[in-house]
Amino acid sequence: MSSQTLLYIILAGIIALLLALFQYWFSAKQKGKQWLLYTFLRFISIFSLMLLLINPKFEQVSYTNEKPNLVVAVDNSQSITYLKQDANTLNLFSNLLNNEALNDHFNLDTYTFGNDISATDSIAFSAKQTNVSAVFKELSQVYKNTTSPTIVISDGNQTYGSDYEFVSDTYEQPVYPIILGDTITYADLRIQQLNVNRYAYLKNRFPIEVILTYNGNENIISRFVVKSGNSNIYSKQVSFSKEKNSETLNFDLPANRVGVQSYVAQIIPLDTEKNKVNNNKAFAVEVIDQKTNVAIISDILHPDLGALKKSIESNEQRSVTFLKPNINTNRLDDYQLIILYQPSRKFKPVYDAIETQNKNHFTITGTQTDWNFLGSNFGFLDKDQTNQTEDYQAVLNTGYNTFIIDDLKFNSFPPLKSSFGDIEFTVPIETILYKKIGNVDTEQSLLSTLENGHRRLAFLFGENIWKWRAQSYLNNRSFNEFDNFIGKLVQYLASNKRRNRLSVTYDSFYDGSSPIKISAQYFDKNYEFDNRGSLNVVIRDKVSNVSKTLPFILNNSNYEVDLSSLPASDYAFTVSVANEGLRQSGSFTILDFNVEQQFLNANVTKLQRLAANSNGKAYFIANTDSLVSQLVNDKRFATIQKSTKKVVPLIDWKYLLALIAMSLAIEWFMRKYNGLI
Repeated sequence: MSSQTLLYIILAGIIALLLALFQYWFSAKQKGKQWLLYTFLRFISIFSLMLLLINPKFEQVSYTNEKPNLVVAVDNSQSITYLKQDANTLNLFSNLLNNEALNDHFNLDTYTFGNDISATDSIAFSAKQTNVSAVFKELSQVYKNTTSPTIVISDGNQTYGSDYEFVSDTYEQPVYPIILGDTITYADLRIQQLNVNRYAYLKNRFPIEVILTYNGNENIISRFVVKSGNSNIYSKQVSFSKEKNSETLNFDLPANRVGVQSYVAQIIPLDTEKNKVNNNKAFAVEVIDQKTNVAIISDILHPDLGALKKSIESNEQRSVTFLKPNINTNRLDDYQLIILYQPSRKFKPVYDAIETQNKNHFTITGTQTDWNFLGSNFGFLDKDQTNQTEDYQAVLNTGYNTFIIDDLKFNSFPPLKSSFGDIEFTVPIETILYKKIGNVDTEQSLLSTLENGHRRLAFLFGENIWKWRAQSYLNNRSFNEFDNFIGKLVQYLASNKRRNRLSVTYDSFYDGSSPIKISAQYFDKNYEFDNRGSLNVVIRDKVSNVSKTLPFILNNSNYEVDLSSLPASDYAFTVSVANEGLRQSGSFTILDFNVEQQFLNANVTKLQRLAANSNGKAYFIANTDSLVSQLVNDKRFATIQKSTKKVVPLIDWKYLLALIAMSLAIEWFMRKYNGLI
């Protein structure tokens, strides 16, 4: 409170006293104790009112104790069960949660991690993959600018994701790993990695690369074999020693039959091996007898051409050839899809041949496109003529239902460049992406498909799609999402298959550790997506002949069913729509492979480095007695007392208003009682 305000309060007290004395003392004919009480009550009323007018401000300080957080993240993967540490883990987890010293000193937050991380204290050790890096990626933002030591209870074996030892560098909290598993080293032979293409072509040979590793001190000889059914189709003797502890094999296998061909690779185990599961690895190859050939015709050089080639050829079933507009048009018969990049009048013979041969095609325009030629060549396409260029961002049409399109975060993609002007179609089209100019969403087509007779056409009105592929990589650390988007478009355009009201998407085979999902789209009689359908799938195990029926769940613009609980086997399925008579059938194979069974020991060295790099400390599951006392007594994790200072004006003090009302009321009742009113 300032000295000026204090002076005002003293002055107000003097004035209030003088007024009270004047009204009840100097003017009174009779003086006594009763008049002194009247004077006091009037003084209180006047002084309180004047205080409200002055409205002095007071500082109010409150204190709170802020406890640090203690994060407990538990490995929920199946490897914990295989290492026989599930009971020890549950016991330790329960002891930590119920420890009075920890609860008094910390705010305990619990998480489990496997395929991803979730805030829960329910542990089932059921996750088929382990992503330890997710702990540090997800929690680094949650506990930013806080004191939150982190206990990670895990065997340290990661099956996918970024290397957690390096990701943890951005996690600004001490980490205390609790190491699960046997630390004794056993002699072990294993298939460390097997690389094979997903597809092969009939009557060709497909390459395989296998990395074999040995952990032991003695010189040993074993044999690597590949089986198809009960037949050995490849065999080689391998030898290892303490110094020579790995070997890479490269060989080819024949593709003699169409369809999914399943194989088992095996390194014959040692008699003394403890873990023989990692000596086998199942894999499969889908043998196809046809390859989709795509021709990209362009008269200019542009980065888009390379990006399209890489995206299309990311699928082994497709190949891309670059051609000039002056080619012999008879060659076009060798291709299932023609992509025409920024066409000009030189493309006239090509378009004529496409029309004659009834070919599907994909036209991409840009700043060097001859729109006069395109307008005359396509009678259903019209565009305003202008020499100006414009940048167009993409907006996904969530109502597009010709085939399933995933949102690639198109709003984060750089704009495409094209000539300015509205584009009009005189025939029905299906728009995948709309144009966005600045902050304005339009209904102008940026990417559209249409069916003209028995042909399928697509138009992209903008260049620099290579920037989209680069941005997709920045968003997802992978080109897969963008390549799949282009792949679906190419698959649709390269086929003349009649559109069905029920469309089913699935893979021919699945790795046993990966999510197994079947997607479907159901359309009404106008071929508009219908979200009211009741879809079911009947799954039949071809080996045991056991069937089960599962419902599809609506997921945005498609239906989806998760089959990850199915065991490894060969399956046939039929998807049907209730009360519609629509059916689609297929088959797939689930490979017998569980990556969580491949580990024999905990990754002790890596977890210890993780602790050292974060200024924490690693503990073994059998020796955690000192963990609690270290956490509680560590001065870095002391409870912080915080003070909060508030400046409160007197007018907010409700008791003063009550005092004014009470003093006036008492004075009135006393005067009334004594007949002075």
